[in-house]
Formats: sequence, C-alpha cells, structure tokens
Amino acid sequence: MNATDISVFDLFSIGVGPSSSHTVGPMRAANRFVAELIEAGSLARVADLGVDLYGSLAATGAGHGTMAAVVKGLAGWEPETIDVAAAERQMARNQATGRLVLAGRARTGGTAEAGAGVTGPEVELCETSMTLRPLTVLERHTNAVRFRALDAGGAVLDERTYYSVGGGFVIEEGEEAASGDSLLDVPHPYDSAEQLVSRATEAGISIARLKLENELTARSEQEVEEGILTIYRVMRECIGSSLDRIGYLPGELKVRCRAGQWHRDLLREDAGKSAEYAIDWVNLIALAVNEENAFGGRVVTAPTNGAAGILPAVLHYAMNYLPGMRTAGRVAKARAVVDFFLASAAVGALYKKRASISGAEVGCQGEVGSASSMAAAGLAQVMGGSNQQVENAAEIAMEHNLGLTCDPVGGLVQIPCIERNAMAAAKAVNAAKIALRGDGEHRVSLDQVIETMRQTGADMSSRYKETSRGGLAVNVVEC
Repeated sequence: MNATDISVFDLFSIGVGPSSSHTVGPMRAANRFVAELIEAGSLARVADLGVDLYGSLAATGAGHGTMAAVVKGLAGWEPETIDVAAAERQMARNQATGRLVLAGRARTGGTAEAGAGVTGPEVELCETSMTLRPLTVLERHTNAVRFRALDAGGAVLDERTYYSVGGGFVIEEGEEAASGDSLLDVPHPYDSAEQLVSRATEAGISIARLKLENELTARSEQEVEEGILTIYRVMRECIGSSLDRIGYLPGELKVRCRAGQWHRDLLREDAGKSAEYAIDWVNLIALAVNEENAFGGRVVTAPTNGAAGILPAVLHYAMNYLPGMRTAGRVAKARAVVDFFLASAAVGALYKKRASISGAEVGCQGEVGSASSMAAAGLAQVMGGSNQQVENAAEIAMEHNLGLTCDPVGGLVQIPCIERNAMAAAKAVNAAKIALRGDGEHRVSLDQVIETMRQTGADMSSRYKETSRGGLAVNVVEC
C-alpha cells in the first residue's frame, strides 16, 4: 500500500462557480499552460494560440462558463484568488476586441507563481474562437482541453493536453495522478473503507483523528484547524451573499432566485429555531450555496461545485440542531467543525481513489452522491458515532444515490442541480440518523457501494454524463 493520502485541502478548495470540472479545472489548466510557457522562456515569442475543447467540456461548456474560464486562466487568474468583478471587466474587453494579453495580470501562488509579474504578448483569442469537439472523447477522460502556442512563423512552441477530472483536479497528458496537495508518508495509509475503519479502530482513534494525523505530515495542527475554519468561513460568506440576491439566475432558463425569500420566511416562521423546521433550514442552505454557484460566485468545492451545497447544509444542521451544540462554547464548536470536515474528507478520498467525483465520468452519483456520503460521515462523526457507524452512514447515503444521472437542462448548473443538492443533504442527515440507531454492523459495506457506483458510471450512457443529450436536458423546454 502506498503511504499517501489526499489532503482535506484538495477535496475542499475555494473557487468560483458554476462548475469545478468545467470552470475551475479549465481555468487551472489554462493558467498552468501559461506558467509552462513562462518557465520555458517561450511566452514572449507566442504569436498565436489555439484552444480545443473535447467531450463534455465542449458539449456543455457554454452553460458551464468553460470558455470564459479558459480565457481568464490564460490571462493569469486563478480560482482561489480571482477578483470576480475585475475578471468580468476584462472579459467584457475581450469580447469587444477578440484579443487577450497572456498572463496579463500579476499572479500569486499556485502553478503560476514562477511567472508572477510577467506579462506576455497580446493574441487573438476569445470564447468564440475556440474549437469545440463535443463528439470526440479522448481516451484518458471526457473533460479534455488542448492548448497549442505558435510563434510568428507558425512553428509550434508548445502543445499540451489537460484533463479536468472532477473537483477542480487537473491531470496533464502523461501524468499518473492529478496535481494537487497530496500527502506523502502518512502514518495511516488506507486504500479502502475497510482499511480506514480497521486502522482507526486498532489505533484507538476516530476517523477524524486519523485524517488529522495524516494531515500533520504537511502542516501543523494549528494550520490544519485554521485552514478548515477558513473554508467554513467562506462557505458561510457564500450563503450570506446568496441571500442578498433577487431576480433570476443567469441564462435563458429564467430560474427564479428563491433562497433570499425563503430565508425571510423562515426567520418569521421559525424565530425560535424549532426542530420542526430543521429540514427547511437544510433545504435553504443547500439552495443558497448552489444559487451563488450558478451566479459564478465564490464557493467551496465540496468535493465539486455542482454538489457544493450539501456539506454546508448538513453542517448547518449539526451546528444548530444537535443536542447541546447551539449552546456550546466557541472552542467546542470549532472542534466539531474541524472533525466534520476531517471525517468527510477521509470518505471523500475513497471516492477519488476508487471511483470518481466527476459527473462527466460517472454521472451525478459521483458528485451529489459522493457529497451526500461525505456529509453523512461528517455528521455521524460529530454525533459521536463509532468508526463503524461513520462508515455505515457514508454507505447508506451513497447507496440511495446510486444511478443518479447528470443531465443539466441547457447545460446550466441549475435544473435539476440546485434542488438535487437539497434532496441529497436531507438524505445525508437521515443516513447519519439511521446509522447512529444501529451498532455499526451492516450487510452492505461502503467499499461495495463505491465499487457499485464506479461500475454503474462505466455502464451509464454518455447521454446522462454531463453532455445535456439525454434525460431532463432533452425533455424540458429551455425557454
């Protein structure tokens, strides 16, 4: 077994909507390509740049903001630090002129750190000048983008292909694994849920503690806790931003923003935070996050943008409706938040290692299903569940999301995505409650369910895997 793990900060990263695989990933790939040109000393010689999008990126790229994300990435914006308003002003200029200055803004951090402050040449490139190949699926993954930089004489300076494999993770052609914040030489390696539970139990620690000890190979405990609490803060800011919105979501579907009005109604109806309204609040939080995602606002991939509302909704339930939590002190609340994310990440790593979190690869079961499973595990951990009960909660949640298709109407992350997050969050709460009523013994294991999800995704027609060529996408009139 390799002594590696996937960091909690890979599974939960700060980015922008509406899609981790179709927006965040392509932006990172474009930014990385420019960074490679800078590192090779070739950027100043670029006279022409070609961009080809393949498979699902081409099929639903317009609705997911893929082409705009590529332009922003080539200009030097990164998902974690992008100034959304400034980037949109730049996009308006790009659409008017059809021209783009490569690396046209100073960058900090990420793959482009070596080129911070470097400005490249201006080339002819905009959203409409990219080549779309929706029916061509490259062997490695259906989400592929190829960049080709040419000099003034037409000679190829560099050509690279990247795959956006879900959750914002990007793999370059020839790489074995996605670039990211992987943990090396961890004390508790695990490649299956069975190993995860047995290693934690043998060590006499919780699943959350096991994940923390793995994280400590890269960061101090204070850095881990502060990093997780920052993620939690961004989630809450995302919710607050969404509640201020009125009108309709972007695009031709004319989907009305509901979260703000729902919030005002709940504040009036449930002034005392009665348990009777618990699921209403879960629904509200899930909708609020995913409406903000649909606007292209700042969200936390958890583990994807399309499923970003599930964990914050379930965490809201934990912090407000578990006995004693609402009156707990600041330290106790922070500990609960950290444990929730750590246990969720331990389970999320299994989906990333053993199956997929990409809707374009395995359908929405890989996005919403994985998030529901992760949230159930996190909630069971905070509820005081045993390691076996935490694993059982994760299994129950995914078992009842198996076969979920990804068929966004109009290629937009709105219908059925927004309501689907609310439904999956409620399933996660129920899964944790069912698991905590048992003793941890159960007939179906999490490993079996993850493998079933992987096989189901492989068997699923491409029409139902983020191509908008089947399901609701063809049976609902767009406008």
